[in-house]
Amino acid sequence: MDNKIRCKWCEGDSLYEKYHDEEWGKPVRDDATLFEFLLLETFQAGLSWITILRKRENFRKAFDNFDYKKIALYSQDKIDELLQDTGIIRNKLKVNSAVSNAQLYIKIQEEFGSFSNYFWAFTDGKPIDNKFKSLSEVPATTPLSDKISKDMKKRGFKFVGSTVIYAHMQATGMVNDHILDCHTRK
Repeated sequence: MDNKIRCKWCEGDSLYEKYHDEEWGKPVRDDATLFEFLLLETFQAGLSWITILRKRENFRKAFDNFDYKKIALYSQDKIDELLQDTGIIRNKLKVNSAVSNAQLYIKIQEEFGSFSNYFWAFTDGKPIDNKFKSLSEVPATTPLSDKISKDMKKRGFKFVGSTVIYAHMQATGMVNDHILDCHTRK
């Protein structure tokens, strides 16, 4: 027990606490990492984040270290192989969307120079620092996540509803939703 004050959602699980302390809410500008989180968040849709976090290394292995350029070229044989992989979430729609989302990710890079440029333009490149006192104040969606979700869906992305996008914004530090007394704010 380290006696650190953390956001309540991660307490009691060492993997969750490590993720919270070292990754969640820290601004990410690297396209490879942004894609990793996007892929994981799309697989999380309808599931708990801890389920995905526990399978993260399996996803890393199955999806070529989250290399979106390789994923964009996956053949039907590779997709079929993924659907047999018990280490990941074997949802046919989500596996297929990982491939099509990777292709669209590359198109966004071509249009904007990087996915980071596209994503962070929604906040003029600056993280949004929320000042929530308790977990109950943290929203599942915001008007901004609605806007990003709508734009990504218009571009053809799948499994990018507003809740998924807000989780992505939190994970990659576009928003800082650590509660005010969380040790990571210090």
